[in-house]
Amino acid sequence: MAKSLPPLTWFRAFEAAARHLSFTAAAEEIGMTQSAVSQQVKLLETRLQVTLFTRRARGLSLTDDGRRLLPDVGAALDTLSRAARRFEAGPSRNLLSVATSVSVAQWIIAPHLRSFTGQHPHLRLRFLSAIWPDDFHSERADVEVRFGSAKQVGHNARALTPDGLIAVKAAGVMGTVADAPLIEAVGTSVGWRHWAEAVGGDPQPSLFADSYGMALQLAAQGNGIALASALLARHALASGVLERAHPAELPAPEGYYLWVKDGHPEAAAFADWLLAQLATYAPV
Repeated sequence: MAKSLPPLTWFRAFEAAARHLSFTAAAEEIGMTQSAVSQQVKLLETRLQVTLFTRRARGLSLTDDGRRLLPDVGAALDTLSRAARRFEAGPSRNLLSVATSVSVAQWIIAPHLRSFTGQHPHLRLRFLSAIWPDDFHSERADVEVRFGSAKQVGHNARALTPDGLIAVKAAGVMGTVADAPLIEAVGTSVGWRHWAEAVGGDPQPSLFADSYGMALQLAAQGNGIALASALLARHALASGVLERAHPAELPAPEGYYLWVKDGHPEAAAFADWLLAQLATYAPV
């Protein structure tokens, strides 16, 4: 009897993590938690009886076995993605697809979306939060908001700003970085340890989230101070849901990048609208 294949989700997690060299960035892309991505990669390694990644404090690197596996997995997932798109339900006419993480959809797009749909009532929008991990050079959505470093995801894409990290808390909640519970997005390159190096003090996070969006949600509910993306926090700061807990801002090697399909007027209109909304905010 032929041996069964490992689950497809294990391969999805491996490919995304290999492309980003980060479990957290992979989780942002495919709509999973960081711990789930890490666990599924570990299960795949156990099943194949090889080590696919070298795990370091500051990120991942592929082993020789990982490098040998990646091209075949990427090609297979790309083939499956193209095959599935042929059978997606509903007509494609006047349908604009936007691929992004849940964090971006929740904290950046959703607060303003009614203004876009009001300007373009003929368009139907499809948001893809669980993104197939095929290469960004492959055709997928009409508009993509990618997360990662410029080297990883910035090809033919525009960096969205502000791209630093700031400390935020729920409006009106007492406490400072020195005495409040601290929330950290795990797996990213910059965290509270870097805050200590740049700003001072001895911040010790006690709450951990798998994405900046989740960290912001925890902070917005009064659970502590989150160190999170200034871009994601802009609307919540402007609307009074969140407030700055400290004036410092840390540079971050990962950020958000906007990619638009060439020759697609509706995609260009959505991108222009999104950039216009971001430009209306005062500096954070």
